[in-house]
Amino acid sequence: MNAPRHTKFYLDKQNKKWSGVCAGIADYTGIDVTVVRIGLVVLTLVGGFPWTLIAYWAAAWMAPVKPRELYSQDDEQKKFWQGVRANPRRTARDVRSRFRDIDRRLADVETYVTSSNHRLSQEIESLR
Repeated sequence: MNAPRHTKFYLDKQNKKWSGVCAGIADYTGIDVTVVRIGLVVLTLVGGFPWTLIAYWAAAWMAPVKPRELYSQDDEQKKFWQGVRANPRRTARDVRSRFRDIDRRLADVETYVTSSNHRLSQEIESLR
């Protein structure tokens, strides 16, 4: 069985009011679900009457339901995947930057441990 894709739009049935379309849009974009719902109502009332409802029901009919495994994500994971969906290049750049920072810090630790630090050498020898 394939693992669920984090970058795909899903209906959010746990946080739904009707069919989970607005909750899915909110989960996908990171926008508060109340803002998405109010936006849909305002768009419908302002002049998109038949088309917003048609688009809503088409999304409810065509979009897959969010897999259970994706509900167990913590907030940091959700924000990360929302960022990936919004701008994959920026997310990849941020991840590379974090790895460079971790690599630099690891190199500093390695330099400190392998240097000729007399006190550190004595502490290590005392532990043997």
